[in-house]
Amino acid sequence: MPSFDSYFLTPATAAKAVELALPMINAAMDSQVAGESGFLYIVIMKPGFTPANSSFEDAILYEHAVGDREKWDADYGAFARAKARVAWKTGLDGHVVQELKPHLLQEGDTTLWGSIVLDDIVVGVSGAHPWYDEAFAGSVAMCLRALAKAGIAKERTKTLFLGTR
Repeated sequence: MPSFDSYFLTPATAAKAVELALPMINAAMDSQVAGESGFLYIVIMKPGFTPANSSFEDAILYEHAVGDREKWDADYGAFARAKARVAWKTGLDGHVVQELKPHLLQEGDTTLWGSIVLDDIVVGVSGAHPWYDEAFAGSVAMCLRALAKAGIAKERTKTLFLGTR
């Protein structure tokens, strides 16, 4: 299926966005203010990849685990992917779908929330209380958007058209 590749949001950019958000995430997880699991999983989707032009698996840009996966008491990766899938399919934050638009849910969709959509950037998180999953997803998405803004600002100093990388 034809799809779109963001010039600025790459796996490396996604890794950098997670790196920027991790001090906050780790502090919240260490203090157990965000939940007691001590584990977290982050899924970032490729902007421009939609259910109309891509499979969900092909639309995943980057995934990151916090904590030792060998010690997980649940499959936080599967939960984060399921949350990201709902947001990716609907274009809406998971909480909005779960609480205000449950009619958009389909068979097999999760009833969990903790994913966000910010300017077509979709991030799902699982491992903390859902309101913290949502906050962590939002912080990663904001970092992604900031990195893209920094990228275009830098490119504008060199060229008027984006070239091949």
